[in-house]
Amino acid sequence: MQQFAEVIVDVPTQQTDQPYTYEIPPDLVGQIQPGMRVIVPFGTRRVLGFLVRVIEHKPDVSFEIKPIEEVLDLAPVLSDELLQLSDWLAKWTFSFKISCLQAMLPAAMRASYGKKIRLTTTEVSADVKLLFGEKQELPFDTKNLSARAFRTLSKLNRENKAEIVYEVRDRAQSKSITMITGLLTPAQITQEKAKTRINALRLQQLLDFLLDLGSARLSQKDAEVQTGLAASVFTQGQKKGWLKKSQVEEYRDPYSTAEISKTEPQKLKPAQTKAVAEIETEIKKQSEQVFLLQGVTGSGKTEVYLYAIACALAQKKTALMLVPEISLTPQMVHRVRGRFGSNVAVLHSGLSEGEKYDEWRRIERKEATVVVGARSAVFAPLDNIGVIIMDEEHETSYKQESMPEYHARDVAIKRGQWHHCPVVLGSATPSLESRARAQKGVYRWLRLDERINGQPLPAVKLVNMQDELKRAPAVDISGPLLEAIKERIARNEQVVLMLNRRGYSSFIMCRECGFVLKCPNCDISLTMHMDSHSMKCHYCGHEEPIPNICPSCHSKKIRYYGTGTEKVQQELEKLLPDVSILRMDVDTTKRKGAHSRLLQKFGAKEANILLGTQMIAKGLDFPDVTLVGVLNADTALSLPNFRSAERTFQLLTQVSGRAGRADKTGEVLIQTFNPEHYAIQLAKNQNYEQFFGMEMNMRHRGGYPPYFFTIQIVINGTNEAEVAKKIFEVNGQLTQILSQQAVVLGPTPKPIMRVNNRFYYQLVIKYKNEPKLDQFLKELLQNSQQDMRRNLQLTIDRDPVDFI
Repeated sequence: MQQFAEVIVDVPTQQTDQPYTYEIPPDLVGQIQPGMRVIVPFGTRRVLGFLVRVIEHKPDVSFEIKPIEEVLDLAPVLSDELLQLSDWLAKWTFSFKISCLQAMLPAAMRASYGKKIRLTTTEVSADVKLLFGEKQELPFDTKNLSARAFRTLSKLNRENKAEIVYEVRDRAQSKSITMITGLLTPAQITQEKAKTRINALRLQQLLDFLLDLGSARLSQKDAEVQTGLAASVFTQGQKKGWLKKSQVEEYRDPYSTAEISKTEPQKLKPAQTKAVAEIETEIKKQSEQVFLLQGVTGSGKTEVYLYAIACALAQKKTALMLVPEISLTPQMVHRVRGRFGSNVAVLHSGLSEGEKYDEWRRIERKEATVVVGARSAVFAPLDNIGVIIMDEEHETSYKQESMPEYHARDVAIKRGQWHHCPVVLGSATPSLESRARAQKGVYRWLRLDERINGQPLPAVKLVNMQDELKRAPAVDISGPLLEAIKERIARNEQVVLMLNRRGYSSFIMCRECGFVLKCPNCDISLTMHMDSHSMKCHYCGHEEPIPNICPSCHSKKIRYYGTGTEKVQQELEKLLPDVSILRMDVDTTKRKGAHSRLLQKFGAKEANILLGTQMIAKGLDFPDVTLVGVLNADTALSLPNFRSAERTFQLLTQVSGRAGRADKTGEVLIQTFNPEHYAIQLAKNQNYEQFFGMEMNMRHRGGYPPYFFTIQIVINGTNEAEVAKKIFEVNGQLTQILSQQAVVLGPTPKPIMRVNNRFYYQLVIKYKNEPKLDQFLKELLQNSQQDMRRNLQLTIDRDPVDFI
């Protein structure tokens, strides 16, 4: 019997969604399944591929069909659902299928990592014992395995008697611990004690320990703690044949050091009860309903999520919960694990590759039934999902910025349709697109209009910096804000201050000749960082020393302009020398676990003030925070972006919600140079509905989403003339296939035209219904492979969250 496989191959400069056909070696017929990874010949190379289909008949072709050279997995690493999802994702996002397949797996599952096959039981046949010898594991290299051995190992894997272990090279192969098992009977121990010198106290103590241990098994680390004996004593015992050491795999737990106390479900308010009842009904009906849970800050949305997850688990199903940023993950994980314990797995970019791999395996092995994670967790290998939750659904970090450029919301809804489960989108400030769909009845709209603590929303005051700047105690701190901070600290309360810019100053400029120090690789000024005494580019990472004289005219009149979190911290330390300040931005959270450590310190009241960028604006819940200060509300408003008002309103509303979340009254001070702008005025009153009406009217008049669909095409390359020529060529082709109703913005250079010595040009298509567009863009993507030889790269972004 012959079998053939259709394989999507990974060839970076010749990517295609067309699968290639390979012969399955006769010895592996019936053993290989879709979702496995294979190594196949491709021209003169050997490349990685994903097997997507097994066919029983030989294709009618004139050329010789080459055989698969190597199989990388004993069982599929991608389920039928994820394989079908990759088909949809490639079409929807105008991406190559191989990019979609790889996005679904952790980095440790890529071809460059080593693998072993490990026995998980001693109850195996004589053939298996012969294959493994005295070892528990063998290198898994199908090139050197006979077909018979492969069949044996495949059968063991299906029976859960063996597993593939991937060696993660960043710190860690699979993490293992040394276990100790006694080999002596009580009578033998008595004999050994008699033969051992009386003054060999440590060996006598080890024998006593082994007598107490009996037939049980204990980790050597715990044994050392219990006995006070050194590792060398246990090694001596092993050499004497008294005990056996064995290596047992242990999962890397990213939250193992965090104390998680068990929590009980809270009593719900009437609005929460109604929301939970509606969601639970759809979970039990196995409905694909999408909900928009719109609730003011502090209204108890998280408790609704936890009830929904509990309902899914009660139905013997799993649950997936997405959060927008890793800065939100520690508090959310604490709450979810407090309710559901070790059933919870965590997936986000702050974990090491080893931790991500271990968490992925826990999910894939069905040892975790609840997953909490950031954007990429939407691909978690869960089966039988009962509910999918997306907290802070309006956040732009849910959009992937490289191929495949998916939005997690779209993928979540698609997975909800596959599993016949509801999707809950939650936010205090929903995106206009989601809110419009709720109004049209596409999503079911649930409202939580009151805070669960019964307190009113915090009072918001605007501070006009045009007036205050003349008498402010510091450039970035107004008099009213400083007085409010002092008042809270005197009452032993806490303050959150937000400035949406990191670093010490935005740029440095020579007052003699006007020279601004720019990045040599990008069209952007360098930002000053005092902690590292350097000028940094936030786009390509270029770094150089802070100049003392102007590089252009050699004047010493070089000055710092703008502001950043680092500079504000210094200003506050001068104004409030006895006050403890924690700064939370990209620079202070580079180290692993830094987000969690900073938030734990603030929660333990080791600091009076938490100063940070927008990562502190949402999701944080500290009962003693009674004052929130926004140092510059105008950062986003200054951008020529159709979403700038929406972003400003969302950010101000979210950060305002950090105040007064317990039984203490909260207050918010917003410093602004544009106090009359409608986004700031409506954020002051937290009036989302009025903002929605006004902003929708503005979008309608301007012809922007959600009234129009948008697609952004970007060409980049090292030769600006060739990039410009290509984008104008694409524009000319578009005019041939678009109707009169479509609008094309551009072509133009991107606002920051050069990044890392590559030039970027763009155009944006606004349209309502263009039947020829998708096919044209698909062909454009395929043909772009030829331009790779000229170092030109093309990206197509459906519904971009940003374009300027």
